[in-house]
Amino acid sequence: MGGLNTQFPHPIVSMDTEFSGVIFKPTQDYNHQTQTPFQYYEVMRKNVNDLKLIQVGLTLADSQGNLPDFGNHRCIWQFNLSDFDVAKDSCAADSIQLLKKQGIDLKKTEERYGIVYNHATAIELFSQGFLYNYAANWITFYGGYDFAYLIKLLIYPNPLPTNLEDFTRLVNQFFGTKVYDIKHMMKSCEGLVGGLEKVGKLLGVKREVGNCHQAGSDSLLTMNIFVKMYAKYFRSLDIHRTYGGALMI
Repeated sequence: MGGLNTQFPHPIVSMDTEFSGVIFKPTQDYNHQTQTPFQYYEVMRKNVNDLKLIQVGLTLADSQGNLPDFGNHRCIWQFNLSDFDVAKDSCAADSIQLLKKQGIDLKKTEERYGIVYNHATAIELFSQGFLYNYAANWITFYGGYDFAYLIKLLIYPNPLPTNLEDFTRLVNQFFGTKVYDIKHMMKSCEGLVGGLEKVGKLLGVKREVGNCHQAGSDSLLTMNIFVKMYAKYFRSLDIHRTYGGALMI
């Protein structure tokens, strides 16, 4: 893909997270037209600092959109975190019910199968050359919260910084500037509207495995949508110059 750095075998990384909802909302006098990025960030920061990460999904691809193949099957990754206690921790009840409906067993994740939530876990998750690898291209869909939860994990036990500029510096420090948010890129794609599932249907991209709102499955759908969008809308563009580093919050 022109405009993407492809110096190592799988330079494109799509990422999704699942978390315990959103409990802080904009103020009652919220106006989408006048809300500043700093105000959006403040709401996100409060939510991420107070709530818990439940899943991280990662899909890797080469410059043609091909996934890793270890001899028999293409691979994606889904990591379940054990830190969330549905009986004790703050959460949005509707979000928890949605995750359960999609097959996420929060009790088993907490008690048996989940990964311990701490800085060492973050380093282990990203120990294969993802962090500080400024050749990697990170793909998200409405990715502000996704990166916020990963950064919270990476700087654990510290909270997210109080201002947007410091948050952006952390994104660039850990992940580089080749960060692409499909939701932002859609603004240049006539006819593309809606959430991840709808955009996939509009592009003729089917979910290959799993359920929606499972991080591994969503990261794969995100990758396949990006590959299709790139071929249809952005093949002749330097997308890093136009879209790199912009996240929707």
